Amino acid sequence: MVANTLSLEELFTAAKAIEPDVISWRHHLHQHPELSNREVKTAQYIAQRLHDFGFNPNEIHEQVGGTGVLACLSGKHPGKGVLLRADIDALPVKEESDLPYKSNQVQEYVGGSFPVAHACGHDCHISMLLGAAQILATRREQIHGTVYFAFQPAEEGAPGEETGGAAFMLSSPEFHDLDPRPSLAFGMHVTPAPTGMVGWTPNVQHAASEMLKITVTGEQVHGSSPWAGRDPLPPAADIISAMGQLYRQFDAKDAFTISIGHVEDKGRFNIVGEHVTLFGTVRCLNAELITDINAAIARTCRNIAAAYNCVGEVEFLQQVPAVVNRPETIAALQPGLTAAAGGEDHVFTPPASLGYDDVSEFINTYGGMYALLGVQDVELVPDGIPQATPGGKGFAPNHSPRFYANDEALLTGVRMHLAVVAQHLASA
Repeated sequence: MVANTLSLEELFTAAKAIEPDVISWRHHLHQHPELSNREVKTAQYIAQRLHDFGFNPNEIHEQVGGTGVLACLSGKHPGKGVLLRADIDALPVKEESDLPYKSNQVQEYVGGSFPVAHACGHDCHISMLLGAAQILATRREQIHGTVYFAFQPAEEGAPGEETGGAAFMLSSPEFHDLDPRPSLAFGMHVTPAPTGMVGWTPNVQHAASEMLKITVTGEQVHGSSPWAGRDPLPPAADIISAMGQLYRQFDAKDAFTISIGHVEDKGRFNIVGEHVTLFGTVRCLNAELITDINAAIARTCRNIAAAYNCVGEVEFLQQVPAVVNRPETIAALQPGLTAAAGGEDHVFTPPASLGYDDVSEFINTYGGMYALLGVQDVELVPDGIPQATPGGKGFAPNHSPRFYANDEALLTGVRMHLAVVAQHLASA
């Protein structure tokens, strides 16, 4: 063990003292959300708070990976590096709530103007990481090593043909020569579980993911004479149906899903267009299966399009590896995370999920762990959807316009970050 004087009890007491500030930051961020790769004011707000906490200007790096912020807090003693990550982008969702700090923001984006809301709780993530940064910034004398705070843009995926997210941030020059190099990365996500409960899944927690772009090309012609051209809409429709049947070509024990969420046909009511473009996502718990799934998708699209005398092409974009929690990392961090949650009664084991989080890029680069934080008035049901607590606000999944997060959970999130830092920097 390193002679480290970061005490969990003292850190948790400090976290309680700044809880009102953390809640205030969260409310501001919730009211001013910004979409992926557009988080300009969010990043400015983060950088200003870090300045307020006493970070030196040369410790705060802005415009990292686009709109990201990387802060480096060096302790007074040599030691290891640990990286804490929070995602900062919001979603094109119209918030349905009566909160006094609800979002009424509208933002220009690819495809038009969209309402914007923190419907996945990234406002909570930012605020909790800021809380940990404030507390640690006043304790340099007690820190043996360096703490890195990564505020990452575009976790929800860069729009259109843009580049963004964790991999893009990690490719930035600011990450090339970190000294000391982080030997652990930690991230968390709020989830519809009982408020303040903390959970993690051994091995694969979240799926490998990618974005699909399927283009069906025909020949444009007037709608009154479709026989004179080649209509790409019917094969596109068949491809959508076929995607829902591909699971029959794979062993049922390997969970995966293919979803088509957006269709574009640039034409008008009396024109048979030349191109139809489908956008969707593939999620798979067994990352080794992705290659075979992609081959089946490409083969199916080509063959269906050809049956209509059209051409089908597939692009696999924004590929994100699975989130994997190694048992040895869990064993090292579990005591502190359990203490942060308030004891073993406040810890749960969530099932593996087909959701994704590109925090996996950080974990694969440095090693690390990912955890969930409950933020809703619900009760856990074995192998089922959480059930609403009587008299509470109910169950509202992430990305729903009704998604909510109770402020009472934020303190636990700050404590989780602090526990990870204290434990990892104290280990040999």
